[in-house]
Amino acid sequence: MSVIKNFQRILIAIDDSSYSEKAALYGFHLAHIMNASVALLNVMDPPATTYSGDPLLGQQPLVLPEVAEMQEEASKAILERYESKWNSTKELLTFSKIGNPRIEILSTAEEWNADLIILGTHGRTGFDHFISGSVAEGVARRSLCPVLIVPNKTDS
Repeated sequence: MSVIKNFQRILIAIDDSSYSEKAALYGFHLAHIMNASVALLNVMDPPATTYSGDPLLGQQPLVLPEVAEMQEEASKAILERYESKWNSTKELLTFSKIGNPRIEILSTAEEWNADLIILGTHGRTGFDHFISGSVAEGVARRSLCPVLIVPNKTDS
């Protein structure tokens, strides 16, 4: 039987939501207790940087690089906001990625050799869950390391 060691590298996936706020608090607290390094990851959807033209009318698509720049700035601001809450002498890294959140979380965890992934859940059910799927569920099913999913339930 293998021995479970303290987590040394905790990846916290964040976005600009209350779900992420709660997950980050758990992650920072756990990292502090275990004296672990933390990586914050913000994944942005690929920017809709083009407006399709009508090829039948000979119109070319218009590219709007400003949208990508605005997304990058928003991601940087989110990471900086969470980074300012980190109070430790241990390492804190930040990653900003573009793509599918589930895929980017898993690949970043593998690249960084994370011991633990922490993320919040929007708690969608029913049709919303069916349509959007669950990033948290997808990460938990495919991760090579443990995953802590922090629910967004409040005490009643």
